Amino acid sequence: MEIERYLRKINCIVRLKGREILNDINITIPQFTALQILIHEEESLTIGELSQKMALACSTITDLIDRMEKNKLVERRKDLRDKRIVRIEVMPLGNELVQKVLEKRREYLQEQLGSFNKEDKTKLKECLKILYNAIREE
Repeated sequence: MEIERYLRKINCIVRLKGREILNDINITIPQFTALQILIHEEESLTIGELSQKMALACSTITDLIDRMEKNKLVERRKDLRDKRIVRIEVMPLGNELVQKVLEKRREYLQEQLGSFNKEDKTKLKECLKILYNAIREE
């Protein structure tokens, strides 16, 4: 189906651009992915929970969090209700980096949409929103 093919191609291009941005700010793709997951969760996650969401082994996530903690992107904290549980909290620098990357991605997409008129941008946004809601509900 052509729609799937174009969505896949667009996703690939945006991801490649995102990787360029990540190289500029000295953060790896898995670190950025982990930060995004941690930021968008309602409650901080444990290493095991993050491991499941990223589909990576706990030992791999532990190493990833160790490096991120050294770079002051995250911090391990004891759970307030159960001191045996250690949760991963995103530090201000981690939040800043994610916001910086997302802003640069938005700028890139805005540049690419520069030749679109306002009506076309609105139609595209509405169609993508409808598609997203249909997929999300499954």
